[in-house]
Amino acid sequence: MSAPLRTRPAARRRPATVPFATIPAVLTVGVVGAGRVGATLGAALAAVGHRVVATTGSSGASQARVALLLPTVSRGPAVEVARAATDLLLIAVPDDALAGVVAGLAAEGALRPGQVVAHTSGAHGLAVLAPAVAVGARPLALHPAMTFTGTPDDLSRLPGISYGVTAPAELRPLAARLVADLGGVPEWIGEADRPLYHAALAHGANHLVTLVNEAADRLRDAGVAQPEKVLAPLLRAALENALRLGDDALTGPVARGDAGTVARHLTQLASTAPESLPAYLALARRTADRAMAAGRLRPVDAEPLFGVLDRDQSGVAA
Repeated sequence: MSAPLRTRPAARRRPATVPFATIPAVLTVGVVGAGRVGATLGAALAAVGHRVVATTGSSGASQARVALLLPTVSRGPAVEVARAATDLLLIAVPDDALAGVVAGLAAEGALRPGQVVAHTSGAHGLAVLAPAVAVGARPLALHPAMTFTGTPDDLSRLPGISYGVTAPAELRPLAARLVADLGGVPEWIGEADRPLYHAALAHGANHLVTLVNEAADRLRDAGVAQPEKVLAPLLRAALENALRLGDDALTGPVARGDAGTVARHLTQLASTAPESLPAYLALARRTADRAMAAGRLRPVDAEPLFGVLDRDQSGVAA
């Protein structure tokens, strides 16, 4: 007698998916978040023939950007934009708002199976799109490594830039195609590496702006009427050299071990601009570390330099 057949447990139903090949050459796109990034990427996609059909934008600044960059695109609430974006929904909202926006759209039934839901956050990967995946949408993290102003000038800066892309294997061809449509180059970033990737970009770009403006302010304190004219050629050369030569581009009193000069810097900063002193000390210490590791600062010269740098924020030796 044969053994009785065992009843298999019912398979868990998964949302229907649409085969990759059905994604059309011309995508119907919606943009949630008409900030500097969203409006610019929307305009760039429209410029290469994709149908950008809807965007959010209720603030005065967002309305102005939409009028400037996406003048023929209708505006509406995020739920309506998501429903209109039958192929690609681009979510370009602040990092801390992203999870709530995705969850809200999924809960409202605004996302559908097969729809590509992409965000432009550098810090987040695919995990934040889990609510979209749960209803059958395809997740994509697509971060442009560029700073934006929200003006047409941004479009001229897009060709050749890199995009930090995290995508499931089956979506990589589409991700590469989108980046190519935008004139960019994909950099494939692992899910766990997204925060480090984003920290590197923020450290380089955002802190550079702070550093340049700090230098300009201190030149004004020294009586220079147009500090940008003094800084522009120097900083351009320094940036180009750093990108080309790495730590071999290091120059200046820290790299030379000129402890006396650095001590005078600290004394003057403590007197004139004490708010700048902590940043100067931190960057000088890190510069000295890198200069030593690169063989540009000898240990014998580093010792008195570190003695000067080992000070509290008032400039007094610790």
